[in-house]
Amino acid sequence: MRGMKVLLLPVLGMLSLGSGLFAATDVEPPNILFAIADDWSYPYAGAYGCKWVATPAFDRVAREGILFANAYTPNAKCAPSRACILTGRNSWQLKAAANHGGFFPPEFKTYAEALADNGYFVGTTGKGWAPGVAVDADGETRRMTGTPFEMRTAPPPTREISANDYFANFTEFLDAAPAGKPWCFWYGGWEPHRPYEYGSGIAKGGKQPADIDRVPGFWPDNETVRTDLLDYAFEVEHFDRHLGRMLDELEKRGQLANTLVVVTADNGMPFPRVKGNAYEMANHLPLAIMWKQGIRTPGRVAKDYVSFIDFAPTFIDAANVPWGKTGMAASPGRSLRDIFDSEEGVAARAASGRDHVLIGKERHDVGRPHDWGYPIRGIVKDGWLYIRNFEPSRWPAGNPETGYLNTDGGATKTDILNAHRKDTDDPCWELCFGKRAGEELYDIRKDPDCLKNLAINPEYLERKEALWRQLSRELKQQGDPRMSGNGEVFEAEPYADSSIQHFYERFMKGEKIQAGWVNDSDFEKIQPSK
Repeated sequence: MRGMKVLLLPVLGMLSLGSGLFAATDVEPPNILFAIADDWSYPYAGAYGCKWVATPAFDRVAREGILFANAYTPNAKCAPSRACILTGRNSWQLKAAANHGGFFPPEFKTYAEALADNGYFVGTTGKGWAPGVAVDADGETRRMTGTPFEMRTAPPPTREISANDYFANFTEFLDAAPAGKPWCFWYGGWEPHRPYEYGSGIAKGGKQPADIDRVPGFWPDNETVRTDLLDYAFEVEHFDRHLGRMLDELEKRGQLANTLVVVTADNGMPFPRVKGNAYEMANHLPLAIMWKQGIRTPGRVAKDYVSFIDFAPTFIDAANVPWGKTGMAASPGRSLRDIFDSEEGVAARAASGRDHVLIGKERHDVGRPHDWGYPIRGIVKDGWLYIRNFEPSRWPAGNPETGYLNTDGGATKTDILNAHRKDTDDPCWELCFGKRAGEELYDIRKDPDCLKNLAINPEYLERKEALWRQLSRELKQQGDPRMSGNGEVFEAEPYADSSIQHFYERFMKGEKIQAGWVNDSDFEKIQPSK
């Protein structure tokens, strides 16, 4: 795989930067604040109408900028999602970086490294690209998201929330930034990644289970699950509070007007059937963007479909750096400047091609024989989600006997597993952990929880085949090895952490190997028959 030829693709959106306000000579290169939460799903923010997750800072960015209704990551797991953000390439175009916890290929430069080479002061705090190993051609550790600012800490509100004082570290960065030089900062919150302090949303956040208006249909609606959701909400709010302080500080320093602020998350919430999957709540993420000097008609909602591979082209475009000068591999993403320049809530989708996004996954966490993954490709278009599962005989969330390792341990997971042990026909277990069909099709406007697979319904055969034709055509154009029968190149790549390599085989031989992201009770003593 390491010798696989890199397919060069046209960089969409690099040739046309818009007009008027957004001509390259009209606006000086902005500062860039990229704020990314760890495991936060759409629509859990006030700006989307959620009443039980308070996000005043995110809401401010949406109100003074643009709220995006259809933003998607190509791969709903930490490392591969962040790799897409940083490079502007889909995960199937990133060799080993398609996997979670792998080795990042030195050939793929990040936008942060490129901006640092082109006049920007670049820094980071919290979680950057992780987990995995990223070194350059000489074996030196790469600063994938910039120079770290990590010295300042503060007592966290729960024992499971990071002690990183993100705001204080941001102010340290601002103080260090050279006058007159644009800067780029990556605020990588560790929240709301698990584990949670159970009951903290109620005890410390003042929330009540009845505050939640709806529990997704693939989980049981009970007090345990609602309490778990409130703990998740409390951690989202911690991330948002630091963001709010950052925005206030920029305003105080007179820098907010020409700072491009992007707020999002890497993948969906760390609950069963969400993070690490390819359903609506896994890949569909919150996104708000503010740039007072660079966005026309703020306060609108953009319904265009945008992908995380659009971020790097947007930042390079805004910085007025020619893509060819960055040293980055070509990107199929496109700058969002056309949406910034639009006066309407929906840009011209037909002309821009913003009527769909591609999604997928390769190998995430360990736990299957031979360290195999669960390869998926999919397309979201005009309210429809089509999924192709390439290895449906495998367990999608990881093998039961090794703890379903692609689903983080937590109260909701434990509740579903315990219910299944009492009743093997429990529908929530089937939806969250059971095996799946080779093809799935969902009308996500009517079925956002993706509960009713329409792929086998003859009424939708034409739509399903049309989506597959478009998906396979674009994947081939992008050089996806899986479309040429070479998907094994992804599975041949080793995990960077040797302590968990070949987890399944070692565990089944009796080795007491640790999987710190799940609970001991997640491991099934007898493999379920389904």
